[in-house]
Amino acid sequence: MKFTATALTGLVIVEPDVFQDDRGWFLESFNLQRFKSGLQELGLNSPDYFVQDNLSSSKKGVVRGLHYQLEPHAQGKLVSVLHGAVFDVAVDLRPNSISYGKWFALELSAANKKMLWIPEGFAHGFLSLEDDTCVSYKVDKYYNKDSERSVLWNDEVLSIQWPLMDSYFLSSKDSISPGLFVRPK
Repeated sequence: MKFTATALTGLVIVEPDVFQDDRGWFLESFNLQRFKSGLQELGLNSPDYFVQDNLSSSKKGVVRGLHYQLEPHAQGKLVSVLHGAVFDVAVDLRPNSISYGKWFALELSAANKKMLWIPEGFAHGFLSLEDDTCVSYKVDKYYNKDSERSVLWNDEVLSIQWPLMDSYFLSSKDSISPGLFVRPK
């Protein structure tokens, strides 16, 4: 596995080794020992284990997020795409971070097989780029409804450069999320 740090501290692109031959391909989608050592080589902590695996299926144009949970239920997520493609976004919400209010995005797809490690303190969301897109994410804390929060996906302060679509589809909850108030400089 290849681990690449992004401009936002703690956020890491994970690329598994893919073994391909005339039959198709094989990859190890997760190995706790390799995951921990890959993050440690970047000077980052890793969860001891994941407690929940989530899957979502979305049609083209669906926006999910930007979601996060408050402490003590804040979640780290390892996100990958099993079918289709997404424009995946993480927003730094850590109040003492030099990148507070900054966002990072990349395309995750079944074709490129990349994953994104999103540590606690980030909001996460994605835009489905294809019909029948299936997203998988492993989380290191259980979902807690009372701790669930979100930031408006198209908040003017964040200015995320979402790919253009004919239509965007959001849940009613996501469409009325509050914006982010960036601390003064």
